[in-house]
Amino acid sequence: MSERGAWNGGQVRADGRDDHDVVRATGDGVPMSDKTREDGNTRKDDKAREYDRIREDTARRLDRAMGSLGTAAMARMEERLAWYRALSAEDRSWVGLVAQAGIAAFVEWFGHAGEGRPTPSIEFFGTAPRELKRSVSLQQTVDLVRIVVEVVEAQVEELAAPGGAELLRNAMLRYTRDVAFAAAQVYAREAEARGSWDARLEALIVDALVRGQVDDGLHSWAAALGWTSAPVVVFAGYAPDEDPQSVIDGLRDKGRRLGHELLAGVQGDRLIVIVGGADGVKDAARGVVARFGPGPVVIGPEVPDLHAAARSARAAIAGLRAAAGWPDAPRPVLAEDLLAERALDGDEDARTQLVENVYKPLAGTPLLDTLATYLEQGTSLEATARLLFVHPNTVRYRLRKITELTGYQPTEGRSAFTLQVGLILGRLSVT
Repeated sequence: MSERGAWNGGQVRADGRDDHDVVRATGDGVPMSDKTREDGNTRKDDKAREYDRIREDTARRLDRAMGSLGTAAMARMEERLAWYRALSAEDRSWVGLVAQAGIAAFVEWFGHAGEGRPTPSIEFFGTAPRELKRSVSLQQTVDLVRIVVEVVEAQVEELAAPGGAELLRNAMLRYTRDVAFAAAQVYAREAEARGSWDARLEALIVDALVRGQVDDGLHSWAAALGWTSAPVVVFAGYAPDEDPQSVIDGLRDKGRRLGHELLAGVQGDRLIVIVGGADGVKDAARGVVARFGPGPVVIGPEVPDLHAAARSARAAIAGLRAAAGWPDAPRPVLAEDLLAERALDGDEDARTQLVENVYKPLAGTPLLDTLATYLEQGTSLEATARLLFVHPNTVRYRLRKITELTGYQPTEGRSAFTLQVGLILGRLSVT
């Protein structure tokens, strides 16, 4: 007989348990360990039922209070948010609807949070029209959410069922966290969509100006981008060996830091930049030229507005084509300084400008013959005087008058070259 059996007087029960087991059992024959588990499960079930009862009771209270919560939130926004008071009546109404929808969504989620819905519903942001998302910034949306949370938190003790205040506070924390993420997602999507649309409009404006297709559509596109700056200057050069969009984004950032409005487009190997609101050409060039790739950068003439920028773009692009004719040109170089090269390259605008600025002011006066003779004699003052049978001082006087009338100095190499081309074009224009 075993030691255990001996301890029980040798009596072993038919169910395999001896008296020692019976001693550890309750009066109803259930082992203590099983009884403890049953009691624990019962207490858990009781707590779960109590939790559900408190949640359901609190949800009913919230549902009854939705109207007053919305009214209180609107009053608090009116009192504390200056931007809300500045909105139009229509936008204020939409903001109110969004706030009411947010409260209703929280109440609906809170009442069913235990029914397989772990994530709060944040679809109430869809209540707002796209125009409102442009009128109300992300920061202002955060202010709105904060106001609603404050209104609910201030009434937690009254809204929650007995014992449910902590439950309601925790639910509010979780819900507002998800609302914050939802708001960020909404505005991120809007920003991406707006950015893509703006990029398309920007490309259309640059292309229209390059092609010279200036019409009402250009004004509409510019208005959509919020372009209001004047004057305007156009730059033309070669694009760097980088991603075109990153180049354009970098230019925009630089323009914003300088306080300029800026449009840019990469067309093949060309980079076109339109700068508005700069204080002169030098100010416009600051920070822009460095973003171009190797090679010349040509600056078109300053024009009063975007509508006239097609002329500036045309001159800049023509100058870029002709810049190879002046290898030692500075970077950047004005399109005006490339008039001779542009004219030789076939640019009709440059040819017309040279005839108007060089030939016509001198035509019909002794100045024209003096200039022609001076250039033909290799800019020799004495040789010119001998051929014209005048004193050298007379030649000097006439050369100064030519400079005053044309803006070009015959005694300077680049200017003499431009005057020579203008003189030839003028003679050709009257034949």
